[in-house]
Amino acid sequence: MTSPSATLTVWASSWLAGNSAPDDVIDALHAWAPMHLACAEDEATAGRTGLPWPHPQDAGVTALLQTMRRSVSQPETEIRLVLPGPGDVRGLPAGTEFASAAIDAGEGVLVGPPGRSGTGLVPHVEGPDVLRWTVSTIERLPLDAHHTGLGEAEFTMREAVRDAAAALEALHMLDSGFGADPRALIADALAKSARHRYPTTIAPRALRILDSADQVAAILTVAEQMAPARTVSASGAATLEDLLRPLRSAVRSARAAAVNACARDGLTA
Repeated sequence: MTSPSATLTVWASSWLAGNSAPDDVIDALHAWAPMHLACAEDEATAGRTGLPWPHPQDAGVTALLQTMRRSVSQPETEIRLVLPGPGDVRGLPAGTEFASAAIDAGEGVLVGPPGRSGTGLVPHVEGPDVLRWTVSTIERLPLDAHHTGLGEAEFTMREAVRDAAAALEALHMLDSGFGADPRALIADALAKSARHRYPTTIAPRALRILDSADQVAAILTVAEQMAPARTVSASGAATLEDLLRPLRSAVRSARAAAVNACARDGLTA
């Protein structure tokens, strides 16, 4: 698992489907931080959800789950992970505070029926071992016009694993001139991702996609960390960015596709 929003999406949908206990969701989110603060974005949202406003309180994961349970009471409700990036605002409700917060955080969760009103949740690191969740009211949730199927996501990740490895080699990072072994750094990044577990009911195909996305992301992280030693010119840095940008986008798309497929399967089970 790679983000608190992804954890909340897969575990909350599993809980709402009756496949996981509330304690499972709490344990999964506590792997990110032992304390979770919650706060409504505005007074109206506070009145609708019962969450504190304007100052966050240690309402815990339970308050988030209660908010999500109320939000999924509408027909055709979805729980959808969004992973915006630079120049990539797919799936965000335009012009909202939620969209701005999700762009800053690089993640967020939307709950409700597409095309109608719903709820948005965005986590922010508040301090050491503390996550603050801001809950927003969304007047009209966007339609999932950029839906990526699992077949497309799996194929894209197979290609991305190859391309990311090629990018690493193109930077000549595998020679003995570096103080750290890139392979060890990649393994360390993957080990950190593996600390965050998935529900046992997750579909094998979705799990394969998420594992591949983690592998690509680990390679990209190492490439970005070690690139300054190799890209000494502005043109070299621009070339590297051109090489890595589509791979980052592919990782975000694949992760969102896999997580959201799990959420849909859970809510429609």
